[in-house]
Formats: sequence, structure tokens, C-alpha cells
Amino acid sequence: MPEGHTIHALADRLQRRFGGPPVTVTSPQGRFAEAAALVDGHELLAATSAGKHLFLEFGRDGEGVDRFVHVHLGLIGSFVVQPQSSLAMDADGGLAVVGAVRLRLAADGYVADLRGPNLCQLIDGEEVGRVVAGLGPDPLRHDADPDRAWRKISRSSRSIAELLMDQSVLAGVGNVYRCEVLFRHRLAPLTPGSRVRPASWRTIWADLVELLPLGVAFGQILTMPDQVEEAHRLVGTPEQIAHMEGLNGERLGTWFPREFFVYQRTDQPCRVCGSRIRTQVVAGRNLFWCARCQRRR
Repeated sequence: MPEGHTIHALADRLQRRFGGPPVTVTSPQGRFAEAAALVDGHELLAATSAGKHLFLEFGRDGEGVDRFVHVHLGLIGSFVVQPQSSLAMDADGGLAVVGAVRLRLAADGYVADLRGPNLCQLIDGEEVGRVVAGLGPDPLRHDADPDRAWRKISRSSRSIAELLMDQSVLAGVGNVYRCEVLFRHRLAPLTPGSRVRPASWRTIWADLVELLPLGVAFGQILTMPDQVEEAHRLVGTPEQIAHMEGLNGERLGTWFPREFFVYQRTDQPCRVCGSRIRTQVVAGRNLFWCARCQRRR
């Protein structure tokens, strides 16, 4: 499942490619056709994200009700933005459709095709507020309050590894960041939330605030110290990244090797101590950790 940095980057890309001119909105597959017709030909006012949720705002209808297309990609969904010139033409002279495209946006020489989402629906502003209110703080949002997450973590008997995956506790963090951040701070992943020290939570949050903007900028998850250091050298601090025009959502062209401390390294030696990397299903996903290095509670 795409993690929060991917959805944040996607929102930025959609805003830059489709914000402004009237957007042609269709549902080639047909499953979203009725809702698509209600926003077809309107301007995309804003594309935003909260955790793993994407919201496309198309303004108000004739009765003054805000209209948002709410998308959650789930495990297999994709939302690909590409130039219209890269698509073939169909027999009728229109842009060809490949696969089951639930939603298509087209404007100003670009097309965005949504395939296989877990959720694609038309909602109003009140429903957007309810969705966002049900999420924990998102490290990529400037209005995020880490204390909201801490209040739930500190009262929970569930493991910190499970809590980090709970979107109502912390929004946007997925399995890769979970495994890697816990290792980076040598935290025992099965420690109950109620036994996690406040200082440990603050280090986890600070690390996520640093790492997720790099994921947005480079289009990949970076957690190895040498890669993080080089990434900062190229693009600056998280604050600088967030305000760099035209950077968010576009890969920079500097492609780092896919390397992690523990993620998907079952039975391989720990990069720090040489012990065997362990794995266990926690919150429906494989957790990876080093039992020797990660002993701090």
C-alpha cells in the first residue's frame, strides 16, 4: 500500500497538472460515471492529502454543496499522471483507455488515470472533515499535533509496532517506515504503547517529520544514514523542501539504491550487529526487526 509520502506527492502533482483550467472528468470503466458527470468541466480548486487519503476539490454544486472526489488507493490502486501525447488513439479518434480506469482527468495536455482504488467516491466538505477528524496526525502536514498521537499511544496496551500502523493514531505511516524508524532508534517493536517513554515517542515523530519529506522529494523511501545525509545535501531541510516550488511530487533524477536496515531482510544479518533479522505479522503486515539492537523500551 502506498505510504503517506506517495499520496502527498500525488496530490501535489495533480494540483500542478490540473489546477486552473476546466477538467474533463470521466469514468471509462463506468463505475464512477454518475459522480464524474457532476464535476466534469469544472475547475480543480485543490488537490490535498491527509495520511493515505486523497481529496480533489471541484467547488460547489447548484445548491451550494462542496464537491470532493475522495480516493484511497488501497493495496493495488494507482493514479498515473502522464502527457496525452504518450497515449495511443482509439478507433474513434479519442485517447485510448488501458485497463479498468475508474476515473480519468484530462486537461491542458495531461491525463491522470485511476485504476484499482480501494475507494473512489464523491463527498461533500462535511464528510471530508469527518474523514480527516478520524485520522491521527500526519507528519507531512504543518498543522499536525504529535501530542494527539501520544495520548493514544501512552494509554494503549497494544505494541508500538501495531500503533504506528493504526491510521487513527498516526496518519500516513506504513510498514516500511514503521520497521525502519523503530530500528533507527533501537526501540523494541513489541513494547506496549503504555511502556514507551515520552522521549522515545518524540524521537520517532521527529524522525518521521524528517524522513517523509525526503520520500516526497525523491519518490522513494530513504532511511539509511548515508542516503539521508546525501538527500539533505541535495535538497536541504524538510522546511526548505516543503517550500521549494515545483519540487514536491517529482522525482529528482538522483536514484538511490533500494537499501534498508531491516525491511524485507528476514534471516539476513543485521547491518549493525550481525544478528539474524526476525519477522512476525503485526497489524496484518510483516514486521522486521533485530532483537539484539532493538531492546530499548
